[in-house]
Amino acid sequence: MEIRFSNEVITKILEQSMIYQCACPAQVCRAINELRGLFAYQAGCLNLSDTDTAVHQRIVEAVKVSHAEMERCLDDILRLEGWDMNTYQMPEALTNRMLQQL
Repeated sequence: MEIRFSNEVITKILEQSMIYQCACPAQVCRAINELRGLFAYQAGCLNLSDTDTAVHQRIVEAVKVSHAEMERCLDDILRLEGWDMNTYQMPEALTNRMLQQL
């Protein structure tokens, strides 16, 4: 499975999103983490019987497609909101807006 956003970047985005109550990036990051967990679990199950192998392989393939789409979604969201794509820092304007809503 290809990974565009490292676990560290996902964690950084999640932490900032949680601090400032910015739920959208956090929800997408949580979905990405869940898909990575499902992928790891299914990949570990691939050494079972032939039927199980087919079942687990099918799930792995679906997770790959879903994961890639969710990473593209996260990239789009971060760009639309104006996050720094080098440091993955939430933009100050968004931070201020979130603080004002609290």
